[in-house]
Amino acid sequence: MNRFAASLALSASAVALAVPGIASAETAGADADLDRDYLPGAIVVVGAKDGYKTDDGSTGTKTPTPLIEVPQTIAVITEDQLDDQAITQLGDALRYVPGVSLETGEGHRDEVFIRGQETTADFYLDGLRDDAQYYRSLYNVSRIEVLKGANALIFGRGGGGGVVNRVSKKADPLERFAEFDAMVDSFGAFALTADVNQPLGANVAGRIAATYEEFDNDRQEYEGRFIGISPTLTADLSPQTRLSLHYTYDDDWRVTDRGVPSFNGEPLRGFDTTFFGVPGFNEASAEVHIARARIDHEFSEALSANASVQYANYDKIYSNILPRGTDGVDVSLGGYRDFTKRENLIGQANLVWNVETGAIDHTILAGIEALDQSTNNGRFGIALSNDTVALQETILYPTVTVTGLSRERQSELSVLSGYIQDQIEIGDHVEFIAGLRWERFDLDTQDLVGTNDADRVDEMWSPRFGLVVKPTDRLSFYASYSESFLPQAGDQFLILGAGDADFEPEKFTNYEIGAKWLVKPDLFLTAALFRLDRTNTTAPDPANTGLTVQVGESRVEGFEASLVGEVLPGWEASLGYTYLDGEITTTSDFAAAGTRLQQLPKHQVSAWNHFDVTDRFGLGFGAIHQSQQFASFSGNVVLPDYWRVDVAAYYEVSDRVSLQLNVENLFDEDYYPSAHGDNNIQPGAPLSARVGVRISL
Repeated sequence: MNRFAASLALSASAVALAVPGIASAETAGADADLDRDYLPGAIVVVGAKDGYKTDDGSTGTKTPTPLIEVPQTIAVITEDQLDDQAITQLGDALRYVPGVSLETGEGHRDEVFIRGQETTADFYLDGLRDDAQYYRSLYNVSRIEVLKGANALIFGRGGGGGVVNRVSKKADPLERFAEFDAMVDSFGAFALTADVNQPLGANVAGRIAATYEEFDNDRQEYEGRFIGISPTLTADLSPQTRLSLHYTYDDDWRVTDRGVPSFNGEPLRGFDTTFFGVPGFNEASAEVHIARARIDHEFSEALSANASVQYANYDKIYSNILPRGTDGVDVSLGGYRDFTKRENLIGQANLVWNVETGAIDHTILAGIEALDQSTNNGRFGIALSNDTVALQETILYPTVTVTGLSRERQSELSVLSGYIQDQIEIGDHVEFIAGLRWERFDLDTQDLVGTNDADRVDEMWSPRFGLVVKPTDRLSFYASYSESFLPQAGDQFLILGAGDADFEPEKFTNYEIGAKWLVKPDLFLTAALFRLDRTNTTAPDPANTGLTVQVGESRVEGFEASLVGEVLPGWEASLGYTYLDGEITTTSDFAAAGTRLQQLPKHQVSAWNHFDVTDRFGLGFGAIHQSQQFASFSGNVVLPDYWRVDVAAYYEVSDRVSLQLNVENLFDEDYYPSAHGDNNIQPGAPLSARVGVRISL
C-alpha cells in the first residue's frame, strides 16, 4: 500500500495548498450551504422528496452543475420513483432506464449493457468505484444515476457505454424521522426495511438504514435472503466544513439460477419454471463491507475542496449446474464452483475553483485519485453422475462431486490518476467544457495453478470536450466528444493472458449531440443522437496461427429521448425511448463484419406514471418494451420482442400510514428479457402482486 499512501499524501497536499491566500472558515460566510451530497459545492438539498425530476447534474462534471448544462445524457431514478415501483434491487430498477438492457449475470451478479457495451464492473457508490460481482440492494439508496457514453475524465478506465452510480442516503442534522416498510408478494417473497434519522446535537446527525429480505418466484427451487445494514454519520465541523462517515454491510445468499436453454433458435418453450440445476449445490453467497469517509470544505464562495477514502472488502462464492443445450429430448448439463476475494482501497481529492475574468467565467476542477486492488479468484471443476438428463418439467437431478482447482489466480492492481477540467461560460448563452485525465494502470497477475503469469503498465490520456448553447435558461443544445479505455484483462482484471499483455487497451470514443428543455420547472425533456466506436478489441488470428490479434472494432449508433417530471398537476411520469443500431465492423474468426451486437434491442420503450386521483389515493401505470435481440454474437438464438405492463395503487390511511399494491406483468406475458449466451436464458416472471405498508414517525 506504499504507493497508495503516497497518493493519499499527495491528495492531502493538493487540498492544503489551496489554503494560503483564501478566506478563512470564519470569514467565508456562515450562510455557506453545506447540505450537499457527495460532490463539491452546494449541490443537492437533502430532505423532502421532489417527485421524479432532478436538477442535479453534478455527477457528470464533479462540480455543482445544473443537469441542463451537462453535455451528456444522464438518466436519474429518484427515491420517489423507486418507492412507487416498490423496487428493492438495482437490476429491477434499471429495466426502466432507456438504453440499458440486462444480462442474466449468470444468476449471481449485476451485469448490464449500456449502449450495447457489456459490463460487470462499471458500478459506483457516491462517485467511488464499487466493481465486484454481486447483487446490489437499494435499501440505503436515495437515487440511481445512469450516465451514458464513455467518459473516463470523471470516472476513469472502463465505462465504455456509461456507468451506474448509486447515491447513498445521508444523515440530516436538521430533521428527525423514522420510516418502516413491509412488503410481501404473491410468491411469498417479503422485505422489511427501516430508515431512521436522528440529530445527535446542533450540528451532528446519525442515520441508519437496514433491511431483511427473502426471495422467491415462480422458478422451481428458487429462494434466497438478503441482510443489509448501513449506518451513516454527518457532522458539520464548522459552517464551512462537513464530515461524512458511511459503513455498509450486505450479506446475500440465493439460489444460482442459470435459466433455460435454447431450442430451434429461440428460448426453450414450455419449461419456464424448470430448474436446470441441482438443489443444494446451485448457491451463491456474497458478504460485502464498504467503509467510507469524506470531508468537504469551502474556503470561500469561489473555492471548495473535498477528500474521500473508501475501503471495500468482498467475499463471494457461487456454485452452479447449468444447461449447455438441448435437442428437445434431453438436456446436457455442466458446471463449476467459483470464489473471489477482493479488497479495494480508494482515495480521491477534488478542488473546485470559480474564477471570473471579465465576461468569461471559469469553473475549474482539479483532482487526483488512487486505487489499490487485490483479488484472489479460483474455480473448482465438478463431476456429474449423469451430464445428460431427460427433458421434463422437473428434471432428474444428478449427483455432484467437486473436483480439484481448475484455475486460481492472484491479481494486484494499482491505479494512479490526475485530471483537470474547465467549464468556460462565455456570456449568458455559451459554455465550453474541456478536460483531460491521465491514468497509470499497473496490473500484475499470477496464475497459481499454471504458468500464465503476466504484467503490464499502461499510461493513458482521456480527453473530454463539450459545447453547450443556451438560447434561454430553460433550453440548451450541446455537442460532446469523450474517450475511455479498458486494459485487455477485461473489466474484472482477474487474469492478464500472456498474449493479451502485448496489446494496447481497448478504446471507446463517444460522439453525441443533444437538446435539453425544461418545459416547466418540474418537467424535463431531453433528446440525443450518439455514436460510440469501440476499437482495439482482441480476437483470434484469422490466419489460424493460434495467436491473438488486435483487430476487433464495433460501432453503435442511436437516438434517445426522455420526458421526466410533473406532466400535469398530480401526474408524475418517467418516459423514455431508445433506438440502437450496433454491429461489429471488422471480420475475424470470432465474428464477421456486420454481425449485430449481442443483446442489443433496436427499440426500447420504458414508461412509468403516477396519478394522484385524490389527496390520499393514487394509481400507477408502467410499460416496458424491447424489440427482438440476439442472445449472443453467434446470431443463432433470438430473444423475442415483448411488452410488459405493470400497475399500482396507493392509499394514505393517515399522515403516518400508507398502503400500496403493485402488480407486475399484468397481462401475464411470456417473455425472455435477458441471457448469458445461447443456453442460459432467463424467463420473465408471470403475473404477480406485491402488497406493502409504510409507517412514518
